[in-house]
Amino acid sequence: MARLPRLLLIDDDRLQHRIVQQMVKHFRGAPLELESAETYAAGLKKLLGGQYAVCLLDYRLGERDGLALLREAQAARCETPVIFLTAETSEEVDVAALEAGASDYLVKNEITPRLLERAIRYALKLGLTLSQLRQLATHDELTGIINRREFQRVLDEEWRRAQRFQHPFALVIADLDHFKLINDTHGHQVGDEVLWHVASLLAGQVRTVDRVARHGGEEFALLMVETDRKQAVEALKRLYALLAETPCVIAEKNLTIPVTLSAGVAAMPSDAGSPAELLAKADKALYAAKKAGRNRIVTADGKVVRPVVET
Repeated sequence: MARLPRLLLIDDDRLQHRIVQQMVKHFRGAPLELESAETYAAGLKKLLGGQYAVCLLDYRLGERDGLALLREAQAARCETPVIFLTAETSEEVDVAALEAGASDYLVKNEITPRLLERAIRYALKLGLTLSQLRQLATHDELTGIINRREFQRVLDEEWRRAQRFQHPFALVIADLDHFKLINDTHGHQVGDEVLWHVASLLAGQVRTVDRVARHGGEEFALLMVETDRKQAVEALKRLYALLAETPCVIAEKNLTIPVTLSAGVAAMPSDAGSPAELLAKADKALYAAKKAGRNRIVTADGKVVRPVVET
């Protein structure tokens, strides 16, 4: 049996929890499962866990307030819609809550079961709409993997994390070989099928902590965390072998199209002192791989690596 949507109440007043629990029982629509947290720290931890459909957040949480918690959650890219609750009717608090990222604002002594249900249903709908918009803004429509803009954000974030913890990571820029010929020979629809095929293989082979993006046209980018240059090359060798064993098959056109990649590899901190320099080094290595005959890997230090399996 599917679990009910979960509603999180962050409030240090146990009476408020009982009041909300009774209101939830009288909702006219589909039921919700209510959970609570009574402290700032416990509430933030639960909220950032991402397991809740909507959060009800009290303004007063001991020495710290709900606005600070909301801002901290937003900074951590929390996507759960938050409805702000307060005993005050101050317009300043109302505006501050909405500016901090709340989806709605309710005054406690004015809340009725019907009003609360309407606010929650609205927040659920708003959350779904925002999720769809984020998907469109951060993912490539054709392949479903993240786009160049989102990849740049991830790269900058990983650069800061790697610097803080002194961990390496590798960046790979890969380009489909002879893609223009595929488009010119078979048409752009087939070209799209080939792009989707390669994106699926890439996404299926990397670890969950790694990221794959469509960097533009027939170019892909891979970010491999806690991976040095040598480890990245070994991972790419396995990917090249898989590509050789798995051509793009388009059954309705009776086509089997072999696919190869050229790739450039650069690693932090050995090859660059900034994200921009790392991208430039990987891109330069990619150009060298193309110039050296395609279907091969070139590292930022100039080493040329032929794939294990040639097609």
